[in-house]
Amino acid sequence: MIKTLLVEDEPAMRRLLEDVLRSQGHDVTACPDAETAWEVFRRDAHALVVLDLTLPGMDGLEFCRRLRATPQGEYGTVLVVTAKDSPEDLQAALAAGADDYLTKPVEPKLLRVRLAIAEHRVQERNSLFQANEKIALFEEQSRSREAFAGITGKSEPMQEIFRRLRLAAQSDVTVLILGESGTGKELVARGIHSMSARKDRPFIGVNCSAMPETLLASELFGHVRGSFTGAIRDKAGIFQVANGGTIFLDEVGDMDGALQQKLLRVLQEREIHPVGAGRPEKIDVRLITATNKDLSGLLSAGTLREDFYYRIRVFEILLPALRHRKEDIPLLVKQFLSEFSKSYHRAEVGIARTALERLMKHGWPGNVRELRNAIERAFVTASGNQIKLFDLPDEIAGRKSGEGDVKTERQQLLDALRKTGGNQRDAAKLLGVSRVTVWKKIRQFRINVKDLKSA
Repeated sequence: MIKTLLVEDEPAMRRLLEDVLRSQGHDVTACPDAETAWEVFRRDAHALVVLDLTLPGMDGLEFCRRLRATPQGEYGTVLVVTAKDSPEDLQAALAAGADDYLTKPVEPKLLRVRLAIAEHRVQERNSLFQANEKIALFEEQSRSREAFAGITGKSEPMQEIFRRLRLAAQSDVTVLILGESGTGKELVARGIHSMSARKDRPFIGVNCSAMPETLLASELFGHVRGSFTGAIRDKAGIFQVANGGTIFLDEVGDMDGALQQKLLRVLQEREIHPVGAGRPEKIDVRLITATNKDLSGLLSAGTLREDFYYRIRVFEILLPALRHRKEDIPLLVKQFLSEFSKSYHRAEVGIARTALERLMKHGWPGNVRELRNAIERAFVTASGNQIKLFDLPDEIAGRKSGEGDVKTERQQLLDALRKTGGNQRDAAKLLGVSRVTVWKKIRQFRINVKDLKSA
């Protein structure tokens, strides 16, 4: 039985909603205003809140914000029922912390459908709460951790991400990962899977924007021979291959409405229907989705189904942009340099203070992915045991395009000449070029070889 707090000022509507809730087996406390409801919730947190937005005194948005600010309210489920139905009202309700949205006049049949979604969410969030209780001590002991499941960061935003990752990993909740491109959404999804009870089962990632919609349905759910032109044999879909494991759907905001509806059925019924098959198949798969798009905007535009949105938005993880956690850059650089040292079979390389300072000043529109690519390029081009400012890409080092290549080439020639005591023939061998080339470059870069011989 779900403890439900009903907040509705209209007596007739309050009675209708209360009757439907009780018929569904809910333990209902009905209140005519938000102030009364707030006192009830403070004494006894309810798992589900059915809330009108337009109320005397404190309105529904303020009540929702207060609820979400409490420790108990983080795990509550809020269903807004209101006569306001504009996109702006919808976005305001979601921003305040509402989970679902139903407009008046309320049809009892539709209300029962929305309640079924809310009840499922209550169950999933209850498992999250239990997981949080179990790992509270572990969390206290690991506040200063700088890495979790392969994800690096000591900043406050990343410590919060680690906390939410532990919660997600200890339950089987459906997760939606939000964040700009390059923030590491797939890495987070893999981290959740690797720390979960499904870690020994498959993890399969799918980029929804990189595959045609007609092909994506077949790839996800499989097909039987003869179901369409070219289907010459039965093919297992990703859901079948990943059974027992985790599927990560990246760029889920690019998925069309028909496929959203099919996935919604998978989440509700826990079964798939391969293309052309006569009967559905039961599956056991955890779904993690991700996007860099504004889903509330897609919802308002009508390109994202409400029921699908609310089903995947059970537990959100919002990844911070790198520009909002720059104190993590030195840690990330150290991690990347260690990785490249192993993959390129080279001695470990450090980074000069001036180069690190430039990295800290850059805006990083491409986030962690851009930083990793920049460090890999610098690692490959660095001639010594330290990455210097001129080893960094032009746009990061703050110079005109091409200027960095010339400086890098000059520095490499200088290093070779120093190692050989100014011997041009030996320097040419080190660089893999002819002696004539070395001679020409010495003249071009105005290098005094006599000084190198005496050094």
